[in-house]
Amino acid sequence: MSKYDQGVKAKKGLGQHFLKNEAIARDIARAITFHHGCRNVVEIGPGTGALTVHLLDLDCRLKLCEIDRESVAFLPGRFPQASLDIIEGDFLQLDLDRLFAEPFIVAGNFPYNISSQILFRVFENRHRVPEVVGMFQKEVAERVAAGPGSKTYGILSVLLQAFYTIEYLFTVDENAFIPPPKVKSGVIRLTRNATEALPCDEALFVKVVKTAFNQRRKTLRNSLRALMPPAALPDPLFDKRPEQLGVAEFVRLVGMV
Repeated sequence: MSKYDQGVKAKKGLGQHFLKNEAIARDIARAITFHHGCRNVVEIGPGTGALTVHLLDLDCRLKLCEIDRESVAFLPGRFPQASLDIIEGDFLQLDLDRLFAEPFIVAGNFPYNISSQILFRVFENRHRVPEVVGMFQKEVAERVAAGPGSKTYGILSVLLQAFYTIEYLFTVDENAFIPPPKVKSGVIRLTRNATEALPCDEALFVKVVKTAFNQRRKTLRNSLRALMPPAALPDPLFDKRPEQLGVAEFVRLVGMV
């Protein structure tokens, strides 16, 4: 039994799903483009190292961020020659200013229960994260990559697409995991676009987007009435619902506040 299989067997009781398909793990690693020349990679939730083994083959400076103590103890034994740089902790709670002085790429087979929160953290740190490559629950991956007019287009779609080009790369079947989850997975890549700052108040942009989508069945005239001056509301843009607007139109809305 390999060290990977030993690790999976030891951790099956934790309710986690471990990627067993080597080809998929390799394809995720190879999807990293090292955008803007960044060679720092942070893998979130390496678990038993299915993706780690392929990230180690890349020409990069790799850090592993793992909250599970069993994995933290297991990984050095699986990769004894690698001198792993492991950060034990929750990526959502880490002081990124202290840990990462330079920009870094985020990669991983992300835990489904916190994957959206990871992407919000990426958005908050968009000036230091030039690229994200990872696997999400298919529904989340499709939502992030969806464009205006799609039923899955939402808050994360708009916020991330304001600063990233997003590509849906491929779908992963349930049988690629031990044990198989009840849903399919999707791999996406986010690469930083040329937008350094939006031509509006960015905090207000976030507020307008969240307010609009929190009442997505309403027209913008109704959902944003409390935020907008009465003189702006006759504009035909307010006849639309939030899923009909692209980033530029949300920026225009913010300019009316």
